[in-house]
Amino acid sequence: MVETDAPYLAPGKFRGKRNEPAYVVETAKVLAETRGVSLEDLSRQTTETFFKLFSKVPRPTGA
Repeated sequence: MVETDAPYLAPGKFRGKRNEPAYVVETAKVLAETRGVSLEDLSRQTTETFFKLFSKVPRPTGA
C-alpha cells in the first residue's frame, strides 16, 4: 500500500500547498525509484496487496 500524510507534508514539488490524495502518485514514483522497480511493477504489486487486504472487494472484470 502507498499512502500520503494528507493533508500535511505535500510532496516536494507541491510544498506549501494542501496535500491531495492525487499526489500519492508522486509518492509512488519515489518509492519505485528507491526500490529499483518500474512504476508499473510497483502499481501491480500495490494492486495485488490491496486485493489481499480487502479480499471482499470484487476485482474489476476485464482487468
